[in-house]
Amino acid sequence: MSRRTVEVFSAGCPLCNGVVEDVRRIADPSWQVTVLDMNDAHVAKRAEDLGIRSIPAVVVDGRLADCCIGRGVDMGCLKAMGLSSF
Repeated sequence: MSRRTVEVFSAGCPLCNGVVEDVRRIADPSWQVTVLDMNDAHVAKRAEDLGIRSIPAVVVDGRLADCCIGRGVDMGCLKAMGLSSF
């Protein structure tokens, strides 16, 4: 059986670092935990392909974790809050 993987997409900020620490703490030792730097263009492209809209984000065995789906900046919400005059 192949080793299961967890990838954490991170920008290296304190919030991202906290998630990295938490994932490493709860992950079973049999899991391979990898931290990916969103400042790398290849990583950012992969994140886009996976549907990642905000970070930190966690991918388990190649699938974006349910807790990370659908997040991100919602321009409609910002406009509704008065950010835009359009």
